[in-house]
Amino acid sequence: MHDLDRHNQRLASGLAGLAGFVDATGFIATGGFFLSFMSGNSTRLGVGVMTSGGHATLAAALILLFVTGVMAGSLIGRAAARWHRPAVLVLLAAVLALAATLAALGWLTAAFLVTAFAMGAENTVFEADGEVRISLTYMTGNLVKVGQRLAGALTGRRRWAFVPFLALWLAMVCGAVAGAALWPLLGLGGLWVAAGAALLLAVLSHRLELNAG
Repeated sequence: MHDLDRHNQRLASGLAGLAGFVDATGFIATGGFFLSFMSGNSTRLGVGVMTSGGHATLAAALILLFVTGVMAGSLIGRAAARWHRPAVLVLLAAVLALAATLAALGWLTAAFLVTAFAMGAENTVFEADGEVRISLTYMTGNLVKVGQRLAGALTGRRRWAFVPFLALWLAMVCGAVAGAALWPLLGLGGLWVAAGAALLLAVLSHRLELNAG
């Protein structure tokens, strides 16, 4: 995070908030599955193997589509070269819009799977040299870094090094709050809000690349 300028750190926080929004919406809609947090779905898969074949199947399908989305985001980002981030964000916006359309048509399982694909692609926005540099849809690693940086601050290292990682976590929590708050009003129509937010972030990313020259 510290090798990113402030604008890209804000972009990363916006994406974490988007992930929280989508995950809260999906969690409520599916009755306890996740559309961006695959650690949770991995646990659901394991439990489902022993208790419910239907739950295990849905969890496995969400994980598969998430991984497929990571692959697609990586390939599109590499093809776009300098415009990696805007290209992946446009993909994210388009796929979330598709998911919202599927939900409106009543094809709920398809909408969930397509959304998981989108969240997988989101994780490649800050990919570099084939590696994901920032955790955008899962916060365990970021919370570990908060703890490590706080320990470092106590031993004389950078005092505020934990802040960017804490900001990502807070952004995801705030996004989840927003998703839960809008659920009674919009239901899965909240995916349109997510698609619009992704498109705005794509425009922001494009401007950042132009300014970077």
